[in-house]
Amino acid sequence: MTHSSRSDIAQKPYPDYPLTPRRDGRWCKRIKGTLYTFTGSAQEALDEYNRVRDDLYAGRKPRAKSEGLTVLELATKFLEAKQLQQQAGEITVLTWKDYKATCKRIVAYFGQSRTAADLQPEDFEGFRSELSKTRKLVALGNEIRRARVMFKYGFDAGLLAAPMRFGPMFRQPSTKTIKRLRAQQRSEGQGRDFTAAEIHKLLKFATPQLRAMILLGVNAGYGNHDVARLPLKALDLESGWIDHARPKTGAARRCPLWPETVKAIKEVLSKRRTPKDPSHTELVFITAALGSFWKETTDNPISKEFAKLADDCGLKRRGRSFYALRHVFRTIGAGAKDVEAVKHIMGHSESDIDDAYTESRPSDDRLLAVANHVRAWLYAKPAKGSTGTSKATEKVRTPRTSKGKSTPPDAVAEGFQLRIVG
Repeated sequence: MTHSSRSDIAQKPYPDYPLTPRRDGRWCKRIKGTLYTFTGSAQEALDEYNRVRDDLYAGRKPRAKSEGLTVLELATKFLEAKQLQQQAGEITVLTWKDYKATCKRIVAYFGQSRTAADLQPEDFEGFRSELSKTRKLVALGNEIRRARVMFKYGFDAGLLAAPMRFGPMFRQPSTKTIKRLRAQQRSEGQGRDFTAAEIHKLLKFATPQLRAMILLGVNAGYGNHDVARLPLKALDLESGWIDHARPKTGAARRCPLWPETVKAIKEVLSKRRTPKDPSHTELVFITAALGSFWKETTDNPISKEFAKLADDCGLKRRGRSFYALRHVFRTIGAGAKDVEAVKHIMGHSESDIDDAYTESRPSDDRLLAVANHVRAWLYAKPAKGSTGTSKATEKVRTPRTSKGKSTPPDAVAEGFQLRIVG
């Protein structure tokens, strides 16, 4: 019986070639303790290995080989289309970045060479399960929505022969489920909304600019980017109104300002310095570095400053960001029993079709009623016989300035090819 000598075994075509030659002429690779073999020439074996490697490393059974658009190709074409929308001003840069991040997760999970049309409901069910390990319900729903949009684009653009079958599980969590979870969080003292006492505590120790921003959040339902991009021309401080379309949706919005909000904004404007960039001269709020608070990134300066303040006040909790103030306005404003007025102030819209053919809006009296209802909640006097104690009277750690230095509390009170990496 003769044995093949070492010289009879095929050699790797180059040092970094990932497969190992076998005596029978095939190639092999040990993955997670299992030895897999690949036939054909060195290049043919490598092509087959690259096709199934993502499934093997993920512990999935590789699908049968088929021709068609890969997940990576679909994701890339989808992002190219979304980038054109972004350049045309139809979606924001942040929205495009969200789509890009979702596409990278899709490709990383399913594999670059996986045929898109080959995906089955159980594949999407596994992807949803993977997402749920690191995301709460709302974030999970956003990821699922963006993923479905990508595959719908594939069919609408003629890249996929049939609509994708996602199965019954790959859908956003229901509104009922989210409401139930939030109700449970509130009952356990883990809700993200701030109480009136907590907001007063934040206002007391906030810097003048942040104090004005907080009041805009509670008074008018303004979010981080609404505040950062607020132009001077939107303010009528003499009559006490703010009128400016919401940057995110373009929806018209108008709201009466409380005396406290007007006073806070006037204090900001009295100390406002000239920004370095002439294009920022129209903005109400300017950073200490004489720049804009608006950043086309999720790393938002207002979020950072607010997080520092909340931490110093002992109010920091997961999900309680500056944006939570907008939720406070919506929750309390609903008590005025005028949903249409609340939505108008927040910059929401009933539907694109309605907006296109209807220019009417709630009367100023209705908007004023909502604003006054929220103000009455925030500045309500303690009930008779109440000690007036609340979280707002708790001891506060010395707040920090934006540079991380401590400031005495009194002074503060006054004062494009898609690339998969890794």
